This record gives sequence, structure tokens and C-alpha cells, in this order.
Amino acid sequence: MAAPFTTYKLIVLYMLQNSENDLTNSQISEFILDREYTNYFHLQQAVSELVEADLLKMHTVSNTSYYHISEEGRKTLSYFENELSSDIRQEVQEYLKTKGCRAPKRIMTPADYYETPQGGYSVRCQLIERNSSLLDLNISAPNLDTAKSICLNWQKKSQDIYASIMEELF
Repeated sequence: MAAPFTTYKLIVLYMLQNSENDLTNSQISEFILDREYTNYFHLQQAVSELVEADLLKMHTVSNTSYYHISEEGRKTLSYFENELSSDIRQEVQEYLKTKGCRAPKRIMTPADYYETPQGGYSVRCQLIERNSSLLDLNISAPNLDTAKSICLNWQKKSQDIYASIMEELF
């Protein structure tokens, strides 16, 4: 059996691996604290260590931290997943199922492209939270494939791009 502190880390990794979307710090805390696995401070230390070790990735939007498991985190969990009891794994699955495994859909990331009169393409990427525009970005693309690629990648990377821009500007 893993040491308690290691168990908290494995629970967090297991939650994120089995969630369809990124989870907020609140969702992770709710699960672990409601079951009295540990206290808030130990949990935050475990999460912080997972981020520092690049087993979790974190991004923050409007004072809410979102986490997802990294590829390295998946590999690590695959080695130690059996250290988690089947009861804990089942509790995680039930929690994620009752919560719909989703963070509230508060953030929208529309992206679209159109052909310019000069023969290139313009791509409009937006980050919208609660009907309020956080970022509205127009990017020139030299061809249709590039425009489509930008739109597709915007869905995956918009929050990281926003965080990076904010970091550079503040």
C-alpha cells in the first residue's frame, strides 16, 4: 500500500485521467475533502508537487485553476494505479459520473475563417466567458489548410494562449 501522501497524488492523477474535461481545484478538493482522505493543506501541497513534477498541467482563467493530466502523468499513473484500492477507484468513477465529468461550460472558444480579397485567409479566434469577450484575435493565414489548423488548435490551446498573453502584458 502506498504512503498516504502518495495516495492523494494518485487519486488526483486517477481523477484527471478518467475525466472527460479539465477539473477545477474545487472539484478535486470537493471529492477528496468530502471523503476526509486528507486536509486542504496536504491536498494543495500534493497538487502543487504534481504540477512541479510536470505530471499535471494547470491553467487559470478568471481566478479559477483548471488541471489536466500530462502524458508523463499518464505514464506514472499506469505504473502505480494498482496502489489505489478498487473502492477508491470506484468512488472516483461515481463522483465523476454524478458531476458529469465536466467543469461548467462557462468558457466558449469559437474560431472561424474566411477568404480575404487578397486571396489569403483571415481567422477569428475568440475566448468568451459568460457572454463576455476575454480575447478576440484576428490572424492572417496564407492558405486554407493553415486557417483550418488554426481553428482546430484554438479549441485545444486557447486558454494557454490567453494565460501567456496576460503574463506578457502584466
